[in-house]
Order: sequence, then structure tokens, then C-alpha cells
Amino acid sequence: MKYKFEDLKVWQLSLDLGDCVYELSEDLPEIERFNLKSQIIRAITSVSLNIAEGSTSQSDAQQSKFIGYAIRSLIEVIACIRIIERRNYLHDSQVKNKTEVFCHNLFIKLQAFRNSLS
Repeated sequence: MKYKFEDLKVWQLSLDLGDCVYELSEDLPEIERFNLKSQIIRAITSVSLNIAEGSTSQSDAQQSKFIGYAIRSLIEVIACIRIIERRNYLHDSQVKNKTEVFCHNLFIKLQAFRNSLS
């Protein structure tokens, strides 16, 4: 059985971004395991879960609300990345660049998706 959210491009992109975030978080020092690593993993997970949960909504307004939550969680991911950068924890520029591209693309697509529901 396939669920509606599984066909959504934004959900699929959120999973791709999740893979990047997990890869990026592996390079964080042990001291950040319960802080930044935990936070960024929860935030990216929240993006995917809110997209999925919103897809079962009974109205466009409800789905738009959940897409808004996904956008907020994505902004949290981006903020965590900025903190990680500021602390010079990122050493693999390819992972960083790939993650940045996914963040940017997902942000644009989530905004467009939410606008289409209005």
C-alpha cells in the first residue's frame, strides 16, 4: 500500500536532505552528540514527518499549516548548519555544499507548495 505523501516531491526531497544531514552530523565531535547532532537530526526528521502528516489533512488550509511547520523545521536545520559552520566542525566541503543545495531547493519547493494550497 502506498500513501499519498510518498508521491510528494517535497517529501522525497526531505528524505534526500535527511541523508545529507545524517552524513554531515557524523563529523560532529562527541561533545555535540546530545546538542547539535541531536537537534539537527530531530529537526530534519520533523520536516519529513510534518509533510507526511499534512498530506492526510482534510483541507488545504490544514495541509498548509503542516507545510508551515515543515518550513520552520527546515529553517531550524539551516540554523544548526550555520552554528556548525561557525564552530568549524565542517571539514568536508562536498557534504556541506550538497546539504546547502538540498536545503535551498527544499525551501523553495515547500514555499511554492504552501502557496499553491492558498
